[in-house]
Amino acid sequence: QVQLVESGGGLVQGGGSLRLSCAASGSIVNFAMAWHRQAPGKQRELVAGISVRGATNYAASVKGRFTISRDNAQNTVYLQMNSLKPEDTAVYYCTAGLLGQSAWGQGTLVTVSS
Repeated sequence: QVQLVESGGGLVQGGGSLRLSCAASGSIVNFAMAWHRQAPGKQRELVAGISVRGATNYAASVKGRFTISRDNAQNTVYLQMNSLKPEDTAVYYCTAGLLGQSAWGQGTLVTVSS
């Protein structure tokens, strides 16, 4: 089972940018990777995903503002977040999926002030 560690969260003003990183303990070349988030009092939701071949998909609420990418050589996935809004405040989790099973990181907190 791959272990995932997220980093890059923090406090940012509305309109600002952050880049989240997700470092895996082993190769991610065969894993579909994704970022999810959970805001206070809300259900966890899928933010962005990237397939083994690099195809991406985004939640409607972040499309055009967030970009997911992967660096298989570095076993790392990124989430570039631009034009941040207070409603983007959440704990962001990285996931690695393979054959119907997923590994989750511990999460990194993103707080966007108005």
